[in-house]
Order: sequence, then C-alpha cells, then structure tokens
Amino acid sequence: MAQVWKCSGLRWPDGGPVLVWSGGRRSALGPGGRVAFRAAGAGVRECVGARGHACAVRATVSGRSTGARCEECARLDRAHSVAADGVPDDPRPYHVYLAWFGPGMAKVGITAVERGPARLLEQGAVCFSWLGAGPLMAARRAEELLRAALRVPDRIPYGAKRAVRAALPGSAAERAAEIVVLHERALALGEWPEALVPEPCRVVDHVRVFGLDGAPAAVGEVAELTPGGAVSGELVAAAGPDLHLATRRGVVVLDTRLLPGWELAAAEAGREGEIDLPVREFAAPQEGLF
Repeated sequence: MAQVWKCSGLRWPDGGPVLVWSGGRRSALGPGGRVAFRAAGAGVRECVGARGHACAVRATVSGRSTGARCEECARLDRAHSVAADGVPDDPRPYHVYLAWFGPGMAKVGITAVERGPARLLEQGAVCFSWLGAGPLMAARRAEELLRAALRVPDRIPYGAKRAVRAALPGSAAERAAEIVVLHERALALGEWPEALVPEPCRVVDHVRVFGLDGAPAAVGEVAELTPGGAVSGELVAAAGPDLHLATRRGVVVLDTRLLPGWELAAAEAGREGEIDLPVREFAAPQEGLF
C-alpha cells in the first residue's frame, strides 16, 4: 500500500513557502522544484476539525472548499479567533497594516507583532506597510476607522487578487504608490486611537519573494481535488496559498487550501507535467503571471 500523508496547508515561516504535514513534517518549496501528488485513501475529504481537535462526526467536506471544515467545526474555529473578536483580552501587541494586491486593490488588517510579515506573505500581498502598533482593541478600532473613513476594505477574495496581478506595475515605486497615499491619509485622521503608536511608511515589496518577476502566464486554476486525481508540475512561483506549476497544459494555479482533509500519495512515475484534476481556465490570455 502506498504511503499517504495529510497536508495541513502552506506556511511562510522564514520568508519562503513550506508545505506542512500532519505530525509536523515540513517540505520547503523552491523555484524549479517538482510538486507531484494524487488524492488517495478512501477517496473522500474529511473535515480537519477545529482548534486542534478532530471533527466529532468525521464529516465529509466538498473538494471545492478552501476551508476544509464542516459547518460546525468552522463555527467553533471562528468563535475563538481574533478575526471574530473571540479573544478581546489577548495581551499581545498587534500591528495594523496596509496591504496592496494590484491597482485599486488595497486592504487594511491586523496581525500579532510577534508574527512579523508572515500574515502578509500568507495572504499574497504584493506589497505592504505597517501603520501602527498597540493593544488588540486599539488596533481593531484603527482598522474599523479606515474602513469607515477611507473606505478601505478588510477582506479581498483570492480570485480577485489573482485577476489583478496580471496588471502589476513594473517598478516597486509604482506598486507602492497607493499605499503611500493611504498611509498619509490614515495617520491624518482625527480619531486615531491614542493607544496605537503610529509607524512611518516603509513599503515592503514581495514581487521577487513570490517569484512574480518574469514568471510565465497562468492558463487556469485547479477547481477541486477529486478521488484519484493527480497533479505534477514544476514550481515557477508561489504567492500566498497559491502554487504556480508548469504542466503540459501550461502554468496552472494550485490553491493549497484545497489540500487539507485529503490523504495524499506520491504521483505515479512517468507522468511528469500531467494534471488530471478539474481545471478552471482563465477567461482570456493573461499578460502576467495570473
């Protein structure tokens, strides 16, 4: 019987993408490396549970879901998250940041100071700058202030992020321009929380970290994993949870949030570059990576 593994998702612990597996094993990913696997086991995707606990009913989850949790486990997981204000007494300091994903697409968010830029890498932020740092509730108030006063959202769908990356400006200065303007406007707001210490605008650009410079255009994205379905390709770029794999069909985007819950095994030998999973083709030829 082929050995199987369960993936816990993609992380950016030291500024580079790493696939994390159940049990703690990690697989660092780099440009030119081969990514190859097939969905094995019983042919079903099981809920990954919540807060470190297995799903009580071992519910089946859709192959198209990027959450990998059943409705009940998703509710329990979110109930204890910072995003849902489930831990308002968290004593850790938090950063407020501005992230940019493409022309006209910026967002505001918060992340624990101890995490550094990991949250921005995980989201696929093309560039970002810190706005300030302070207690959680002060950071949350600043986030709400920017949403209300400057109409800066706190969420951007991954599909939208992929779509705008085809139009990324060529220089770091051009990519930073919108953040610079928003940063100045944000710090000028009169209701800025006193407990939040403002930080200067220092835009960090991730284009080279993600491998977006000169990367070939993608032709589509994996829509879902299916029982027995396999993918094999060479990694050409990685941004947020997305792996961009050169296959015989061209570059295909694999959202690694589709992997948790499946039992995965090595792809069959001799099928390099093949993909037999449902692929959603992009509507029109793309000029850039996405």
